[in-house]
Amino acid sequence: MTAAVAVISIVGAASIVASGWMIDGVEQANGSRRIASERSALGDYFGAVSAIFSGLALLLLIATLVYQQRELRLQRLELSLQRGELKASRDELRRSAEADMRGLHVQLTQMAIDDPSLAEVWATSHDQSESTVRQHLFANLVFSHFLLARSWGTLSDSDLLAHAHGLLRNPVFQDYWEATRIAKSRISPDSPEAQLARIFDQALAEIRLEPPASTS
Repeated sequence: MTAAVAVISIVGAASIVASGWMIDGVEQANGSRRIASERSALGDYFGAVSAIFSGLALLLLIATLVYQQRELRLQRLELSLQRGELKASRDELRRSAEADMRGLHVQLTQMAIDDPSLAEVWATSHDQSESTVRQHLFANLVFSHFLLARSWGTLSDSDLLAHAHGLLRNPVFQDYWEATRIAKSRISPDSPEAQLARIFDQALAEIRLEPPASTS
């Protein structure tokens, strides 16, 4: 411990002596202490100028970062708008395809209604009369109309339930619904048609729970 203190003391003393020699050498090289002080003041002046430029450089760096951040924000906004436009285009293409399918379905149904021999292809039972087959084809066309309206968001499920109540009070449409119930039960439960069919089934169940109308 004592040896360590002694070593530290010696090193400190040597540092002081060396510093004195260095200061004296600097003064001799510069002429005098006054000249050294003047040069030191001049160095301080340039140091202040350097600090000013450093500050300006820092401000420029901050401005550059802010500008880049703004550009990135604008780019993200532009990409978001482009994604929105692409989604709108896909939705429009889907609607157009659905409209084309709807037109084809109407055309096929019209051909079956006009030609009894073609209507037999879609008949759920060959024991049905020609008139019943045509009625069922038209009823299926009506159901498809509401299916399209639901997929496009034109009618809500509560609106569709109200329309189903009106249709299923008609014996002809109710007969069509009963005739096609088995076929609709085989459709995937998650499909739009199966979802609409459940709304019609709900309407039919509610109708059957209604008290009979008074005849008095």
